[in-house]
Amino acid sequence: MTSDKSGTDRPAMIAEMALALCGTNFRLHGRSAEHGLDCIGMAAQCLSAADMDCDVPTGYSIRSGSAEQISEVMTRAGFTAMQPREPLREGDIALARPSPVQWHLMVRTGGGFVHAHAGIGQVVFTPGEAPWPIKTVFRILED
Repeated sequence: MTSDKSGTDRPAMIAEMALALCGTNFRLHGRSAEHGLDCIGMAAQCLSAADMDCDVPTGYSIRSGSAEQISEVMTRAGFTAMQPREPLREGDIALARPSPVQWHLMVRTGGGFVHAHAGIGQVVFTPGEAPWPIKTVFRILED
């Protein structure tokens, strides 16, 4: 369990916030639950709930960016980038590849993933395994 100075479990806080955001409307470049979220905005809300700083990118299209750019942002926020070889843990943030031209962030929660689904138009919980191939897992390592 990774904790900050006050003893809070940051991965659990990330997962709890992700679940709390389920039902929020999808909006490209969305950064608030009130106005809508995309996958980056959802991840940023989860990091904020865990009292973690994140330099949230802006001005991207839904089909742009690179895994390297996303890894840089997540590393600066305090995560370690890992290959998806071992089972994911609650609070991990997975970088998935839904199509050859698109990247997508999802938060691992107990029994599934939470993510901002453009096709459904909401932040949703998807039970079970990831619906798309996972390229990188971002994890807060134990102190």
